[in-house]
Amino acid sequence: MPSGNVGSMNRMISGIGVVGALFVVAACGVLGTTGARGQERPGGGAAPYVPDLSTPLRQSTSELRDVVERWSADRGALLRRYPDEYSSDHRTCLREFGAAWRTRIAAVDFDALGGEGRIDYVLLVNRLGRDLHALAQREKLLAETAALLPFSRTILDLADARGRMESFDPEAAASTLARLCDEIDRTRKEVEAGLRAASATDASSPAPIRTTKILALRAAQIVADLDETLRRWFVQADGYDPLFSWWVAAPYKKADQSLQAYRALLREKVVGIVAGDDEPIVGDPIGRDALCEELAFEMIPYAPEDLIAIAEREFGWCESEMKKASHDMGFGDDWKAALEKVKTLHVEPGRQADLVRDLAREAVAFLEDHDLVTVPPLAKDVWRLEMMSPEGQKTAPFFLGGEVIRVSFPTDAMAHDDKMMSLRGNNIHFSRATVFHELIPGHHLQQFMTERYNTHRQAFSTPFWTEGWALYWEMLMWDLGYAKSPENRVGMLFWRMHRCARILFSLGFHTGKMTPEQCIDLLVERVGHERANATAEVRRSFNGSYGPLYQIAYMIGGLQFRALHHDLVDSGRMTNRAFHDAILQGGDMPVDMVRAMLTKAPLTRDYKPSWKFAGD
Repeated sequence: MPSGNVGSMNRMISGIGVVGALFVVAACGVLGTTGARGQERPGGGAAPYVPDLSTPLRQSTSELRDVVERWSADRGALLRRYPDEYSSDHRTCLREFGAAWRTRIAAVDFDALGGEGRIDYVLLVNRLGRDLHALAQREKLLAETAALLPFSRTILDLADARGRMESFDPEAAASTLARLCDEIDRTRKEVEAGLRAASATDASSPAPIRTTKILALRAAQIVADLDETLRRWFVQADGYDPLFSWWVAAPYKKADQSLQAYRALLREKVVGIVAGDDEPIVGDPIGRDALCEELAFEMIPYAPEDLIAIAEREFGWCESEMKKASHDMGFGDDWKAALEKVKTLHVEPGRQADLVRDLAREAVAFLEDHDLVTVPPLAKDVWRLEMMSPEGQKTAPFFLGGEVIRVSFPTDAMAHDDKMMSLRGNNIHFSRATVFHELIPGHHLQQFMTERYNTHRQAFSTPFWTEGWALYWEMLMWDLGYAKSPENRVGMLFWRMHRCARILFSLGFHTGKMTPEQCIDLLVERVGHERANATAEVRRSFNGSYGPLYQIAYMIGGLQFRALHHDLVDSGRMTNRAFHDAILQGGDMPVDMVRAMLTKAPLTRDYKPSWKFAGD
């Protein structure tokens, strides 16, 4: 991003404290003095990157590692062979595959397995059950949208026949596509009649289809997938078989246009998505019973109401600490005023990448000074930084991380109000608490280690491990004094409150007790979010690809790791480094199984989680 003229930029955003912010940054030693953007390589060139080969690199002792790897490879092959999740061939094959694996794994001599093998047994049985449950849920969702997609079978049958490499008659295929167009157009007219809420007056009038925004949004997404399925079917022969192209090209083009027109109707007229405007937040609440089923698969022995109570308890702690920081900043109990002050303390345009670089190095130095976790030299060196596009910031207003950290900050082409929202939401102290969450010891270090240790357990990946680990470090580094100033504390507490709010609004929405607008209000009023950022957060939660439990996994997973730390490190049974290294090398899995691994808990074949990690 071009830095522009700093003086004119300061005048443009006068009154928001940029000069004061730069003074604070300089005083804290946050910005580097060289302006270099590259990573520092370790001494001795690349030699520290190479591991000690005198000890085994493969840490797993599980007797079922090869079994899990075989299941993962075979399942992946089937998903590539049957890529269309809406087709009956896809569902039938995966259902039979899952059921056969359940039968086969039940024959394993569980008592002969060691601790790691028993963990993999329990995890695989749990995953097989979850996959079969997900297939049943998908069939239920498809049944609910069947009236809006009566033509889907025609497209899927064509694709399935192609997958089976069946020969077909191009002239017959053209006739099939012509009928498909008629069926799509008839369905579109029936939906239009439903929108007019007019009853059919004669036999030639279409019978109205009445639907909801939720079903229409779901159907529109399926129509887009069906259109892509039909495109793949067409391009496999177009141009390679002249007779196919002669017969099929024209009716295919018309079918493609019909699908796009129907999808546009669902999105624009039913859901209310207007071209050029932000997408409305609709979502698809799953209900309390489905939430309980999902929690059981995540090995969380709490009901939604219990988790809401836990979130409120944590929220109360955060508010109390916010008031303490607010007093130290001179704002008394008015912690929201202190928060508003912190939002003005951002770097000048063009310097956010420098800030992120130096915050990343600060976090690693803190970890090493306190001997908290092993950070391989290669992990320190290979992470990279990219700036988030303005479009991307509509759904990810803050940072995204991993080996590449994607940084949100205003661009010169943004509208003034959007610039201010982004500046305030990505200020110095919010960023300080975000960078280590996304990089080291957070997501980047996680991904680095799971690619090298117990890689088979990536099949059991869960956000309660992934996001819970990163949030846990925010808790631990708070406890260890990483927040050096009241402004630092406000920045860290903002995110902790945000994760409490995620539990409240996610579970509130999915149990039908909160609307998307109420979710946005919660983030603005109780956490202090900018409204545009809160809207983006809620849109990301409900309109994207996140599962219904994803947003609660940060705080709940963090509390699981925190409880383990209390039991094993605070008690003196393990050092911080040994504890954290063991978790990273153990692999991605439900935290209840991490606990079983670290405590060597005896597992049974029909194990059921009961760990009340957050108290009763």
